[in-house]
Amino acid sequence: MHEWIADNLRANGGTYQTCICAVPALARRQGLVTVTCDPRNLEHVLKTRFDNYPKGPTYHAVFLDLLGDGIFNSDGDTWLFQRKTAALEFTTRTLRHAMSRWVCRSIHLRLLPMLQDASLKSGVVDLQELLLRLTFDNICGLAFGKDPETLAPGLPENAFAVAFDRATEATLNRFILPESMWRFKKWLRIGMEATLFRSVAHVDRYLSAVIKTRKLEIDDGQNHDDLLSRFIKKGTYSEAFLQHVALNFILAGRDTSSVALSWFFWLVSTHPHVERRILLELASVLHESRGPDTSAWLASPLTFEEVDRLVYLKAALSETLRLYPSVPEDSKHVVADDVLPDGTFVPAGSSITYSIYSAGRMKSVWGNDCLEFRPDRWLSPDGKRFEMQDSFRFVAFNAGPRICLGKDLAYLQMKSIAAAVLLRHRLHVAPAHRVEQKMSLTLFMKHGLKMNVHDRDMDSIASELRKTRQSAAAVPAEVVAAGA
Repeated sequence: MHEWIADNLRANGGTYQTCICAVPALARRQGLVTVTCDPRNLEHVLKTRFDNYPKGPTYHAVFLDLLGDGIFNSDGDTWLFQRKTAALEFTTRTLRHAMSRWVCRSIHLRLLPMLQDASLKSGVVDLQELLLRLTFDNICGLAFGKDPETLAPGLPENAFAVAFDRATEATLNRFILPESMWRFKKWLRIGMEATLFRSVAHVDRYLSAVIKTRKLEIDDGQNHDDLLSRFIKKGTYSEAFLQHVALNFILAGRDTSSVALSWFFWLVSTHPHVERRILLELASVLHESRGPDTSAWLASPLTFEEVDRLVYLKAALSETLRLYPSVPEDSKHVVADDVLPDGTFVPAGSSITYSIYSAGRMKSVWGNDCLEFRPDRWLSPDGKRFEMQDSFRFVAFNAGPRICLGKDLAYLQMKSIAAAVLLRHRLHVAPAHRVEQKMSLTLFMKHGLKMNVHDRDMDSIASELRKTRQSAAAVPAEVVAAGA
């Protein structure tokens, strides 16, 4: 579907309008959808006329049972209050330290041993499944300080994780059905609406117990650095409000990073020259910080400073998100009649879908090589600095007042996981495995990502790095000799 939308946008100059409700008097408003990927329109909708394009009543109704009036399901003053409160926490270094601690722990105590076991047994792993579990454990730890331990040998079921997954699936099912139909099924409590009711009840009970325990611990003087604890310390919020804070951040931080990493590992496995450059960058950074012994490179997790220096790796992750954004499409409600910068009239009551997937695949924006996986487009001319693109050209982290608060934490998590895995293993797509997009609000791989895992020989990379440095050092001497 995302390719179909992109084709339509290419054929219509970046914007087109369609009708999903061909009923007289409704078609020009409730049934009209404007689809766009024009950066000028995106800036207009997401920033310039931000107040005219809220999430709207349809989106709010669909997610209300699961997310309540949390930050990702609210508009106006309710959203602004939560945004300001959360923004203060996301700028603190302690939250970054907390994320780093959870990520390093889960990588080295769970993910890497499972990959090593697969390598020894010449087995196949579903990397998407492992990454989903890893990021779920990490975001739960960061959101409310509890590790559900879903990434464990045998991939055990966790009651909270299962309930959360089912509640999310049932919520997304509402987008498929007319609102009157899912509301009728909710009233009768049948089908997916019955599943949603039971799953949300389980999630609420679990989080209620966590919140009660955490409040007692804080009253006893115990120190916690998760988001839930930070909100509890800041004011007298209701239990329902605190539950929705935790759930909103879990929903935002769980699938997005794991899906991005799945597409990243697939792209890297099919572009060996990119993988080689990532490995040479890792070798260069670790050689300078830990010395030439490759065993020292693998002895402990990467530090903040080492992760920050991986500019080509960040470029490769950004290029992945350009081509395969975790949330490929998003929509807004039109409050009042407006005209977009490209001249398109949008009536009040209609909706706008902005195609993040298409925005990264337009020749008019990214050039003739827009469909190529080329991380260099994110680097300075000398290749030493990462250069972020305009946020209305690259919309993977949203843009304007709603730009992703966890963007830096997401890069920290993705870089840490990618570096730890590539330093130790070579990954190849399993024979006969088909990589396809799943029809979902999040760009999952339809059949997972089945990969063969092999041990990496970093000594050969270290040797290549030495030769490269020796060649670079010899050039000035030759130039001097030629001049003499």
